[in-house]
Amino acid sequence: MSNQTTPSPDPFAALRIRDFSVYAAARFFLSLGVQIQSVVVGIQIYKLTHSAFQIGLIGLAEAIPYIGLSLFAGHVADTVRRKKIMVSATAFLLIASWMLFAVSMNPNFLSDTGTWPVFGIIFCTGIARGFLGPVFPAYMAQLVPRALYANAATWQSNLWHATAVLGPALGGVLMGWMNTHVAYGTSSVLISLSFVLMFFLTDHPLPPAKEITEGIFKRITAGFRFVFGNQIMLSALALDLFAVLFGGAVAMIPVFASEVLHAGSDADFVTGLLRAAPAAGAIIMGLIMTRFPPTRKAGRNLILAITGFGLCMIVFALSTSITLSFIVLFLSGAFDNVSVIIRHTILQLMTPDDMRGRVAAVNGVFIGSSNEIGEFESGLAARVMGNVPSVIFGGCMTVLIVLGVAAAAPKLRKLNLDKYV
Repeated sequence: MSNQTTPSPDPFAALRIRDFSVYAAARFFLSLGVQIQSVVVGIQIYKLTHSAFQIGLIGLAEAIPYIGLSLFAGHVADTVRRKKIMVSATAFLLIASWMLFAVSMNPNFLSDTGTWPVFGIIFCTGIARGFLGPVFPAYMAQLVPRALYANAATWQSNLWHATAVLGPALGGVLMGWMNTHVAYGTSSVLISLSFVLMFFLTDHPLPPAKEITEGIFKRITAGFRFVFGNQIMLSALALDLFAVLFGGAVAMIPVFASEVLHAGSDADFVTGLLRAAPAAGAIIMGLIMTRFPPTRKAGRNLILAITGFGLCMIVFALSTSITLSFIVLFLSGAFDNVSVIIRHTILQLMTPDDMRGRVAAVNGVFIGSSNEIGEFESGLAARVMGNVPSVIFGGCMTVLIVLGVAAAAPKLRKLNLDKYV
């Protein structure tokens, strides 16, 4: 077993498995395309409306279908072959991506119609993500042995954060040096590549399931009942939910670049740079954790990491320096990746094989949608309080929630994940 001080015997163990490598590559290109698309949509909407609230609505438009479909999608992921779901949902996401490219071809189209076509297309991407959210972790558990769950989760997180570095940077560069439809076209090509790679994955059969004696409603909601009956899993998900909901300032970066950091004509470039900073920190921390997994004192590490994340948000809000803002966002990403890897490992190790889709769907409701709802909360709070006070408020709320959860969940504080391998 690995622990916090003994290096893993093979940091690349999961990547040596052919199916996991193809899966990881497909997710990498999909995430890279989506990251570029995300930063381009944010810049485009802000340029059209000059409204932080409108930026927040982008997240809400994606979160509504994501939340609405997640539990049903989790049930589907436990009853339909997972490769089929991944290919179908990615195809739908790909169509939405090319639609964004199409509406950007005429620079006057959105000026004449308003922003509703973009929000409508983003709603469609939320539908696709509602199915991809639960099926990805459920399928991943079929690719690697149990002893490599933490290693696979670490590499998956590292690759995702790599896209979060490259995506915003590419999006900012393409928007600053080229134009919107070139940026959207690049995003669509990358998602197309991911779609093609998925056909090279093995179509693994579903794990054996218990005999079905429950009605459809009970089967769909079984994931919620399982999570709410597990103090460790529930408290870990709650910590990440509220940290992202209140502590995330990423959606407000275009506003901070222009109005707080006064980047002027370089605002688009600074936006991409600052959006990449958390992921850069996450990658560095992730590479460290391939050698030194944070699993032995996982509960303590999780609490400390999310506390550090909240404090970083407060410093970011108070910063008037691009350099300092980059540094604290970098550190926030490092702290966040510790949390992500611990949470993913908890989910993989504690979930029965025949419930992975439904439990992953609950994780999606808690975490996946919280990014988008967090964007909406950030936009709304900025409108009510102002840009800087809203981010300070969010960081303070994150720290207070960590203290509350830590006090209420003694099993989480004492968690040692090595005992579950």
